[in-house]
Amino acid sequence: MKKKLALMLAAAMIMALVGCTSGGGETTGSGSGSGSGDAPATLSNVTLATGGSSGTYYAVGGVLSQTLQSTAGIKTDVVSTGASKDNVQGITDGNYNMAILQGDVLAYAHNGTDMFEGAVEDTALWVAGIYNETVQIIATPDITDVAQLAGKAVVVGDAGSGTEFNARQVLEAYGLTFDDIAAQNGSFQEGVDGLKDGKISAAFTVAGAPTTAIVDLDASGTAYNLVSLTEEAVNTITTNYPFLVREDLAAGTYDSQTEDVVCVAVKAVLVASK
Repeated sequence: MKKKLALMLAAAMIMALVGCTSGGGETTGSGSGSGSGDAPATLSNVTLATGGSSGTYYAVGGVLSQTLQSTAGIKTDVVSTGASKDNVQGITDGNYNMAILQGDVLAYAHNGTDMFEGAVEDTALWVAGIYNETVQIIATPDITDVAQLAGKAVVVGDAGSGTEFNARQVLEAYGLTFDDIAAQNGSFQEGVDGLKDGKISAAFTVAGAPTTAIVDLDASGTAYNLVSLTEEAVNTITTNYPFLVREDLAAGTYDSQTEDVVCVAVKAVLVASK
């Protein structure tokens, strides 16, 4: 239900955006948009960067593409990418017109912190918040606490992704770093496949729930556990990183999930080039 709502909100938001930029009056025109008084350029084709094909960004991107085509006749090419950092850099380099990414990563880019060395000039600009992305930790059944990840093989998201940084932030609340685990980079689906094959003990997934890759794991019959955070850890995380908020996974989010799972989440945002 949450994922359907996110898709509906995304569609409604993009229709409002199209209405503002392609209607009559002062908002239309064929100018270059290079001056403060110029009207924005009219685009007949848009490249929208998303994330891995098994994540929520890609699904939402498909809805945005359909809506832009049907409401404004704008062809939208949806591109599967390494997600947040790749998307910021791709817009900066002129490869993408729009993108979906984590709100915290956009802040890192503008401020020149964490994964960015120096503020990124002329980068992605916030258009709208879409939905909360839940930090979900899937693990083998014997792992019931984040502290148990010490010494274990863990997929922490694609290199440079928002997921990778959220994994660091969660581990920090338990006194752990990547040096304390056997950290591996990989997509959400690679994390799921690693659990299925017994090659890893856990994986971080930061996406709208239910997430396609975890739905796949749930349907496979593979035994797994969704790891809850402690109250103390949630308080530490949300205090140190205010862009993260508590958002639990309600029982039944996945078919085999019988209890609520305590999590944190970050906002997914739609951004665009100037």
